[in-house]
Amino acid sequence: MLEVLHSLLFSTLDAAPALVFAALGAMLSERAGVVSVGVEGMMRTGAFCAAVAALVMPTPLAVLVGMAAGAGIAAVHGFLSIRWRSDQVVSGMALNLVAMAGGTFLLESLYGPNGTPGITQLSRWNLPGLSHVPLLGALSGHSAPTYLALTLPFVFHLLLSRTPLGLRLRAVGDKPHAVATLGLSVPALRWGAVLGGGLMAGLGGAVLSTAVLDRFEQHTPAGLGFMALAAMVFGRWTPLGAFAAALFFAFGNALRIGLASSAPWLLELVPQGFLLALPYLLTLLVLALQGQRGHAPAALGTPYEQESR
Repeated sequence: MLEVLHSLLFSTLDAAPALVFAALGAMLSERAGVVSVGVEGMMRTGAFCAAVAALVMPTPLAVLVGMAAGAGIAAVHGFLSIRWRSDQVVSGMALNLVAMAGGTFLLESLYGPNGTPGITQLSRWNLPGLSHVPLLGALSGHSAPTYLALTLPFVFHLLLSRTPLGLRLRAVGDKPHAVATLGLSVPALRWGAVLGGGLMAGLGGAVLSTAVLDRFEQHTPAGLGFMALAAMVFGRWTPLGAFAAALFFAFGNALRIGLASSAPWLLELVPQGFLLALPYLLTLLVLALQGQRGHAPAALGTPYEQESR
């Protein structure tokens, strides 16, 4: 029994970073009032660029390239949403479609439909003294993004709740006109949040191709961006809430893998498609249970017009 729990915990921690980073990025953007539906496209772009960069440079540097690519896509979203005050949901969905089509075109043109060549994965760290401890040993043997994902939500929590910058970001998502009366730039604050969210989403995508996989594949990130949005909503737009929800969804993915490998007889009773859909079914269930209890920022999705102040 302990071996099964150990395996599930290890797989959960392996799958969690991409979801955690993307959920934190979406949360950062939406707390400033800009809808982040395009997080799936930012993850896909980050994953592709990191995998391609890792073919010609050290993998840690390639992760930074993936983050920059995610921020680049976020900049397009910011230009449309903040500068031109376009519909933020439409803008985000358009970016998702462009990233899907563009990634597929470049992948097949450069490397073929089966994915990029294999790359060197991020190295894994073995924590001294934990390897042979029941359950706690599952904390050892992961790459650096896993440990970063376990600490960054607490940093974000302190940033948003205890620093002037965090309080301004929260205020600009709730009452942007009140922020403007203090002499602060609402567009600048929103731009910073959108670009920061893109960096985090790009990091989530880069982790998929450099730590979880060893390449970029056709369907990456396979809906994890939308799952990250669900984690943010279920976590009520808070860093720690999004973190907990992302861990829950990662556990659902680990449970699917564990059931398929440790209980192959289950495949004779349950269609394999059901197991593949299990994490997404958990996402829908969580959103249904969430109902109307969310606490979205009051000005979320509302373009700021300075002249109406």
